[in-house]
Amino acid sequence: MKGRVILLSLAALFVGVTVCLADNPHMGTWKLNEAKSKVSPGATKNHTVVYEAAGDSVKVTVDGVDGDGNPTHSEWTGKFDGKFYPVTGDATADMRSYRKINNHTLALTGKKGGKVTLTGRIIVTANGRTRTVTTNGTDSKGKRFSTRAVYDKQ
Repeated sequence: MKGRVILLSLAALFVGVTVCLADNPHMGTWKLNEAKSKVSPGATKNHTVVYEAAGDSVKVTVDGVDGDGNPTHSEWTGKFDGKFYPVTGDATADMRSYRKINNHTLALTGKKGGKVTLTGRIIVTANGRTRTVTTNGTDSKGKRFSTRAVYDKQ
């Protein structure tokens, strides 16, 4: 009987986490709409961004090209709780933090070697079809950049 209660409790927990993440408008695959975006010369262009559930966390996978046109791929797994979690494959950051401001807005901060290198906002429209990412920071060569990237949900 005790085993059955534990099993049912775990099942309810996983269903609850799945439902909560499914209601998150940030979740899914996003493609860069270059016509609507403004990316500083030499800044990284993230062509595809994928937000997916990873247990009780979120995994963010980003593919694009750096300022020299070389392919980039980064991955981050964590929670939208404002704490820093490791990121791999990002030349400008080794730690990244996402903080939920409201259901459609996240604050983003990246750090490299303990120093903030990137700050930004991620806003998903009310209909959930468009995502705008506004960032300011310093690239891997120490040059300041500012971007406004618009993404369409796939």
